[in-house]
Amino acid sequence: MLKVISGGVCAAKGFTASGIHCGIRHNRTKKDLALIYSEVKATAAAVYTTNLVKGAPLLVTKENIADGMAQAVICNSGNANTCNANGVEIANRMCSSLSNSLKIDAKDVVVASTGVIGQPLNIDVIEKGIPDLVKNLAENGGTDAAEAIMTTDLAKKEVAVEFTVGGKVCRMGGIAKGSGMIHPNMATMLVFITTDAAISSEMLSKALKTDVQNTFNMISIDGDTSTNDMVTVLANGLAGNEMITKEGEDFNAFMTALNSITVSLCKMIAGDGEGATKLLECSVIGAKDEKTAKTVAKSVICSSLTKAAMFGADANWGRVLCAIGYSGADVDVNKIDVAFVSNKGRVDVCKNGAGVEFSEEKAKEILLEKEIVIDVNLNSGDACSKAWGCDLTYDYVKINGDYRT
Repeated sequence: MLKVISGGVCAAKGFTASGIHCGIRHNRTKKDLALIYSEVKATAAAVYTTNLVKGAPLLVTKENIADGMAQAVICNSGNANTCNANGVEIANRMCSSLSNSLKIDAKDVVVASTGVIGQPLNIDVIEKGIPDLVKNLAENGGTDAAEAIMTTDLAKKEVAVEFTVGGKVCRMGGIAKGSGMIHPNMATMLVFITTDAAISSEMLSKALKTDVQNTFNMISIDGDTSTNDMVTVLANGLAGNEMITKEGEDFNAFMTALNSITVSLCKMIAGDGEGATKLLECSVIGAKDEKTAKTVAKSVICSSLTKAAMFGADANWGRVLCAIGYSGADVDVNKIDVAFVSNKGRVDVCKNGAGVEFSEEKAKEILLEKEIVIDVNLNSGDACSKAWGCDLTYDYVKINGDYRT
């Protein structure tokens, strides 16, 4: 059984974290350098952005964890190490500087970067800040790390759970950043997950790659896939369970815990979209297969017109049907049912592909809530899927109109 606990990335045994202001950002009140550290080497797995333009840290990280092992994660915010001629050199210097301070192998460092793309990144301030970053490592440092990776995020994103594997109590926690340039496919944000469960690097990679297909690959905020983001998991084995090396009951328990972390972070990211006022979830059931369900859910959640309607609390269900129609999914439009759901109730707006009478006042009340579910039933099978996003507001344009300045 899963139990939600506190601690974020420091909830698992043997993990400490920190976050400081090193000087990348002009605003000294905003942290801009984060560190997560395991007292022992951990198995590691990651998934990366599908954008052909990739930040140098991704290339260095991929090389560093090719052996399936890592011991630390360092990430700067405020200025992305992307499209810089010396980007790989900067990423490697971050790893080597951290390795000198922590007395670990530079190849055991996951390096990440987020912020404005194409601006020169000052490695000197990062290197000068690393000793303080290491000095500030603490068992309660997860929140500081979560703050230090934020860019346009308005809220910290951290979560942790406790679960049992092979009779041993294990813990898993995660932090994330992501508010803009969020769109499938993997990965379109920074997510760092830690656990004290013992699992082989092969099975850890399998777990992560399987999970993201139904979680992080199902988020969209603005249709832009980022260049420098990834999801990384470190598992140090200090919980003492027997190493998970194959599928079975223990692997399933691990997958359940991982999914609870990733779904929670997905909702936090989607709900904190740039300028957003509402978290949107499209829940699709009755699809003939999973591919169809995913295609429909993504199309609805990506629809700018639907997102704008949700901002205005307008039950314009025709926009949902329109998004399904151009999704490319093979569906029978004459079987589709649509409803809007929130804490204020449920309103059915479409049955068998046609409108039904409903109370506009009740619909407005439902759609004024902070979390809205767009419920779609294709009535053609047993497959289902969910996707997450946010409403499209005036503030999204304001934020991105002067993002650099």
